[in-house]
Amino acid sequence: MTIEINKDNYQQEIIDNPKPTVVDFWGPKCVRCLELMPTMEKLAEKHKDQLRLVKLDATKNRRLCMGLRLMSLPAFIFYQDGQEVIRISGQDISEDELQDAVKKFIDQKEM
Repeated sequence: MTIEINKDNYQQEIIDNPKPTVVDFWGPKCVRCLELMPTMEKLAEKHKDQLRLVKLDATKNRRLCMGLRLMSLPAFIFYQDGQEVIRISGQDISEDELQDAVKKFIDQKEM
């Protein structure tokens, strides 16, 4: 089950949460966001013992996105112990790049 994140629960769910987490920043009019969403959901399900996926609708949380210096969608920020460790963003994100980022994140945690 994917958790919806917003400005009200971001601190509690991401920064104060020690669980390895991927935040999927998306927008309802972002075609590439919607194309990548099923891929990320499959990756999260496959690695559910190693990470959790949460989603944030950037159109409803603009101030939070500005504070995170998020400049383009789609975007994925990987957090470990509340700290950002990987960020990928932009219309050119491929499914392979997303898979590689998840693998790198999992491998990094196991070191």
